[in-house]
Amino acid sequence: MAHTVADWLNEYGTCHRHPLNKRLHWICVPLIALSVVGFLWSVPVPAAAAAISPFVNWAALFLLAVIVYYLTLSTSLAIGMAVFSAILMVVTYALSQLSVPLWLTSLIIFVLAWIGQFVGHHYEGARPAFFKDLQFLLIGPLWLMAHLYARLGWADATGKA
Repeated sequence: MAHTVADWLNEYGTCHRHPLNKRLHWICVPLIALSVVGFLWSVPVPAAAAAISPFVNWAALFLLAVIVYYLTLSTSLAIGMAVFSAILMVVTYALSQLSVPLWLTSLIIFVLAWIGQFVGHHYEGARPAFFKDLQFLLIGPLWLMAHLYARLGWADATGKA
């Protein structure tokens, strides 16, 4: 059965009601996304691609695929996620310029952010949604974007303002 964006967001929201869990998700989900982009950025690309730009890499290809997935769910939310993806790419580029290897920085961020996620879910009393369906790993950032749209008074794909 195909899920609508509202179905995905509502189902994700059922295990994200506790105030501490929600707050931790606002911090940890973007950090996890950043770390994944950092890991993918760290994977060497063919020399011809690297010669074009540091932004031509596996992270960019991954984010492009994710945006296409989001477009299948909601054009308006996909636009917001494209902006977020661009921010992730710029921040990752900045991190790649540090003296610490990007993969190590990404690993530290990843581990700490997942600890935060599991602390939040401990207080929630519910397992993370991705244990049910791995697609929820992509729905988490979209859920935050939908809430951001609502806070700004923008209508999101679920019809809420």
